[in-house]
Amino acid sequence: MTETSTSAADGPDEAASPFRDRLAFDLDVDICVVGAGLAGLTVAREAARLGASVAVLEGRQVGWNASGHHLGTVMPGFGLPIADVIERVGLDDARELWALSKEGADYVRATATEDLIPGIKASDGALEVSNVDVGETLISRLQTLGEDFATEVEGWQVDRVRSVLRTGRYFHGIYYPKAFQIDGRKYVHGLAALAVRAGVRIFEETPVVSIDFSGIRKRIVTPTARLRANHIVLAGNIHLGAPLKRLSDTLLPVWRYAALTEPLGERLAETIGFSGSVVDSDGIDHFRVVDGDRLLWASPETTWNARPKRLGTAVQRRIATVFPQLGKVPIADTFGGAVGVTVHGMPQIGQLRRGLWVASGFGRQGLNTSALAGQLIARSILWGDDRWRLFSPFELVWAGGTTGRVAGHFIGLWARGASSVAGVLARHREGARAKERIREARLAEANLKAGTRGPAPRHPPAVVRPVPPPAPRPVAGGEEPYPHPSQESERISDGRM
Repeated sequence: MTETSTSAADGPDEAASPFRDRLAFDLDVDICVVGAGLAGLTVAREAARLGASVAVLEGRQVGWNASGHHLGTVMPGFGLPIADVIERVGLDDARELWALSKEGADYVRATATEDLIPGIKASDGALEVSNVDVGETLISRLQTLGEDFATEVEGWQVDRVRSVLRTGRYFHGIYYPKAFQIDGRKYVHGLAALAVRAGVRIFEETPVVSIDFSGIRKRIVTPTARLRANHIVLAGNIHLGAPLKRLSDTLLPVWRYAALTEPLGERLAETIGFSGSVVDSDGIDHFRVVDGDRLLWASPETTWNARPKRLGTAVQRRIATVFPQLGKVPIADTFGGAVGVTVHGMPQIGQLRRGLWVASGFGRQGLNTSALAGQLIARSILWGDDRWRLFSPFELVWAGGTTGRVAGHFIGLWARGASSVAGVLARHREGARAKERIREARLAEANLKAGTRGPAPRHPPAVVRPVPPPAPRPVAGGEEPYPHPSQESERISDGRM
């Protein structure tokens, strides 16, 4: 989970969930979706809108895990940096993948409206900030996004970033004016309601016991009933269970934790003057202001399940580190969720075999990717859209099991440490340059008062070029080519060695 729900402070609203039925009778449908998260619900809704009969099986409740616990930031792109995507698939396919990610963001924007989902609280703008001074890298990335991928972006210099984020920890930034954020929990439950309105049948507390993939009609067994479908979409996360363990093993489970502060009053507005989401370029911190004077902050990450309340102090310390003027902020609630992270850093989208589809691996990806997956798979099944093949280079890769989780933990620690060290060095160099400018200004002022000139600027020593020896004169008659003896010849004639 890279983000956290703005409404999670109130806890799971189980009583208000309209999807309480278990599958208690045998059922035949065109498409069965396993998993009632963002991707699964999008597949179901879009397939139903295209005329298919659809059932969704959820082992627990709608949006109980990562899909209901995120900051709600929506913007184009993937978890894998665009330069790495280009290196993996080439520029043309990278452009098509990026266009799909923009379609996913557009889908969420069209769905997350007050008319369709009341109380969604959409707000615009996202800012990606750098922990180090990388102006040249910023320019290069702006050119790539703006020219090669037709994305509206703005480059922010250090002064502008620090005018809205009053901290010395951030340098340059990239502003996405068309990015936006929503209430994540309301979105996943609103999406489920829209799916039901389109004709989808959602069954909670209905885990999958076994699946028979053979034949045209696939068979699914649950604890209380059986279901048959022409197509099965595996849209679960790391919790798909024993029948789908091979798929779950391709995901590294990562738990991300976040905290929502108590109202902070005017001091928050004096510290953070940006109304959108803020994420640092290393993916460590992700935060935004909610309800005008509360701060929602996601930061700690583990590869095991821990109690969120135990990590509340870690978020508290992180906020105080980045924004010392806020001090030790009071925490209203802490919460977390697990996501599945792929080895290659891209989502898993496509057809595994005839009639069997996967939409998974959305950890560190963003809401746009789950939306694009839902649209793409529904259209692939019903319209024959084959753009899912763009994700074929990012095949299913075993995540390493327990060893992978341990390695992932230490890699995460190393990445955070490296980012911290790089940030410290960048701020030290910035401070040293500032001190040198102050010293030079004081020296110039002192020289001006004394009526003297300052030290002459240092110029690099002139380069003395060797003069080539004169060309030998042509010999005429018996004349020696060099009529004057050399130093060596003189020494020999004097008898000195």
